[in-house]
Amino acid sequence: MKPSLQLGLGQSLTMTPQLQQAIKLLAMSTLELQQEVQSALDDNPLLELDDGQDASDAASTDNTNPESPIAKERESLDLEKHDSLHDELPVDTAWDDVYIGSTSGSGGEPVDDDGEPIEARKAAVETLQDHLRWQLNVTPFSELDRVIAEAIIDGLDGRGYLTVSLDELAETALNWCNEAAEEDEVLAVLHRVQHFDPPGVAARDLSECLLIQLNQRPPDTEYLASAKLIMREHTARLASGDLAGLMRATGLSERVVHAAIALIRELKPHPGEGWASADDERQVIPDVVVRKLRGLWRVELNPDAAPKLRVNAGYAGMIKRADSSRDNQYIRDNLQEARWLIKSLQSRHETLLKVASCIVEHQRGFLEHGPEAMKPLILRDVADEVGLHESTISRVTTQKYLLTPRGLYELKYFFSSHVGTSAGGEASSTAIRAMIKKLVGQENPKKPLSDSKLAELLLEQGIEVARRTVAKYRESLNIPSSSDRKRLL
Repeated sequence: MKPSLQLGLGQSLTMTPQLQQAIKLLAMSTLELQQEVQSALDDNPLLELDDGQDASDAASTDNTNPESPIAKERESLDLEKHDSLHDELPVDTAWDDVYIGSTSGSGGEPVDDDGEPIEARKAAVETLQDHLRWQLNVTPFSELDRVIAEAIIDGLDGRGYLTVSLDELAETALNWCNEAAEEDEVLAVLHRVQHFDPPGVAARDLSECLLIQLNQRPPDTEYLASAKLIMREHTARLASGDLAGLMRATGLSERVVHAAIALIRELKPHPGEGWASADDERQVIPDVVVRKLRGLWRVELNPDAAPKLRVNAGYAGMIKRADSSRDNQYIRDNLQEARWLIKSLQSRHETLLKVASCIVEHQRGFLEHGPEAMKPLILRDVADEVGLHESTISRVTTQKYLLTPRGLYELKYFFSSHVGTSAGGEASSTAIRAMIKKLVGQENPKKPLSDSKLAELLLEQGIEVARRTVAKYRESLNIPSSSDRKRLL
C-alpha cells in the first residue's frame, strides 16, 4: 500500500490555557488561592490589588479618550455590568456587596446579626500549649527544670495527656542543657506542671488524670476520700461496672460507693477538650458566609477569601499598537495574562457563590434546626440545578468552607446519601447520625440503648434502618457499644 494524504473533518475538545487556569483555580483552597494570587502579583507588573481606591488619577488623560487602551481595559473589566447571578434562587445572595465592594473592610464587609464585622471574630485561637506556656512563664523554674517543663508541654496530645516517657524527657533536657536530669527531678517537674490549669493536664493515664483533679478539690469535699480510694486501687472494677466487687474490696456501703462514683463523674476525663490543638489548622478562612437578615438567609462571599485584582492602568497605557519591540510585546503578554487571571477569578467566585447558594437553599432546615433536619443531597442534585458537571461541583466544594450561625463547615459536609423512610420519603444519613447521637445522649446510663433498640426508636420516627446500619453510623460517631457505655449511675 502506497502512502497517501487524505483530508477529513472532525470535532475534538481542546483545553485552552484559559480553561486550564480556570479549572486549576476552582480546585484551590483559600490558602492555595492566596498563594497563587501573590505569585501572580510578584511576576506580573500589570496586575495589582484593587484596594477600593480610584486608580484613575494615575492616567486621567488617557481615560478621556474612549479609544485608549486604558479605557478599553476598564470597559472589559467593569464587573458591575454583570447581572445578578441568583435571581432564580429564593435564597438572598449578595455578590456586589462582597466581590465588588472593597476588601479593606469598609462598605462591603459582612457583618453579623449584631452589626459586628465578621473580621472581628477572627481573633487568634489560644491552644492548650499556649495556655500552659503562659503559666510556665509566670512560675519560677531553674533553667533545667524549665526545659523539662517545655518538653512536657510539647509532649501533650489533644486530650491533654502526656505522650512521652520520663526517660525521653530526661534525654531532651540533656540535649538542650548538657546536664543530666535524674528521674526524680523529671517527676518533680511533671507534678508541678500537673498543678497547672486545666486540672488533670499532663497526666499519663485516665486514673492519674482523675486523681489529680480529686487532689485539687477542697479537703472537706464530701466522699472525697472514698473517691480517691476507688481511683487509686480499684479503677478496673469501676471501669467494668462491678458495683458489688467495689463494695467488697473497699468495705464501703452501697450509698457511699454511689456517692463517690457521682463525684468521680463530675471530673473531666479529657482536660484538653475545649482547647485548640497545636496541630489544628489555624488558617481556615471561610470562603462563604451565610446569615439571616429580615427572615431571609443571605449568602455572601468572604472578601478575605475573594481577592480582587485589576490591571495597572499606568503600565497598560504604555502599550503601542504598531510597536513589535520586545518591551511592547512583554507588556502585551502580561496584559493578556492579567485579563485571563481576573476573568478566571471572577468565574471561580461566581461558581462558588452559585453552588453555595444552592446548598443553603436545600439545607435551610439545618440552619434553622440543626443536623437532625439535614436533607439528602448529592452532587448530581446541585449539578442539575446550577447547570454544571458533577466533577465541577466536587472541585468547588472541596476545601471550601461555609461560615454559618451554627459553626464553620466544609461545603462537602452538606452532602449525604439518603435512607428510605416508612412513609415512602427519604432521610439524610447525616440527620440519622444526629438522631442516634441525640438518643444515646438521652439514654439511661444504667441501661444503654443497644443497636437494635436504636433501630426500633428510629423506626418510631419513621426511619427504617437495619441494626447493622445503626452500628455503622454509631461507630462513625466514635460512640462505644452499649456494653462499653454502661455506667454505675
